Order: sequence, then structure tokens, then C-alpha cells
Amino acid sequence: MDYNLLSEKEQIEAVIKNPFLIENIKKLSEKVQLEAVKQNGYSIEYIKDPSEKVQLEAVKQDGSSIQYIKNPSEKIKLEAVKKDGYSIYYIKEPTENIIFTALEEDFRSIQYIKNPSEKMMKFAIRKDWRIINDIENPSEEMKELAEIHKNL
Repeated sequence: MDYNLLSEKEQIEAVIKNPFLIENIKKLSEKVQLEAVKQNGYSIEYIKDPSEKVQLEAVKQDGSSIQYIKNPSEKIKLEAVKKDGYSIYYIKEPTENIIFTALEEDFRSIQYIKNPSEKMMKFAIRKDWRIINDIENPSEEMKELAEIHKNL
């Protein structure tokens, strides 16, 4: 079937059933793009130069879909980690705000943060002392903090 011959309405109906069909559509309207990423955020991989609106819908559907967005804005990064703290894994040079938002959503995402600060480690350890096992080279202070929280 040639999806390029379908009307926009028919394309929307098609991507609702299978969002990855967008790979076969040459000229995607923003409506079709939005419907595809609402169904599955990963379908953004097949959209060239998606608008910020489309990017936002993709990461709201699945935070990890940020891996397919080139140069995401701070807003997109923030939405991705709000949806899924683990999506920080795909964010290069995250700001402190992005990191703490990711940790708030899922403290275990600290394992994907390069050289976390003492403040970040303390935050995660206070959520669950066992996270000390996922922190690379924790300081003695962090080990002691984990032990204190273990005994609470």
C-alpha cells in the first residue's frame, strides 16, 4: 500500500493502528506526526526535523524517545526526565535542574549521571540507602550516610 496516496485523515487512521508506518510516508503533516508519537514516542525516529510540539508529545509518551531527538531543548529534556528519570541516560551534559528532576522521578537514575555531586548522592541515598551500590566510588561520607539510613 502506498501511504503517500492517502488523505491526511486516512494517514492519521493508519498511524493510530501502527505509528511506525510514518516511515513510509514522505510528506508528513504535523497532525500525522503528532498522532504517531502520541501512539508511540519512539516513532519520532522516522520524523525529519520534528517541531518542538511533536518532540514534546514524543517524550510525554515515552521519555526515552529523547534519544532520537537531535539537540533537544531544555524544555524537551525536562519533560523527558519528568516522564522517565532513566531517560537522563540519553541527555548529554544535563543541567543540575534536569538531574534533580530525574532523581525526583526515579532516584535510581543516579547511575547514569557522570560524576554526581555530593548533593545529588545525598538526595538519592536519602530516598533509598541501597542506591549506594550504584554510585561509582562513593566517598566515606556517602557510605556513612547510607549506613545511617539503613538503620532508620
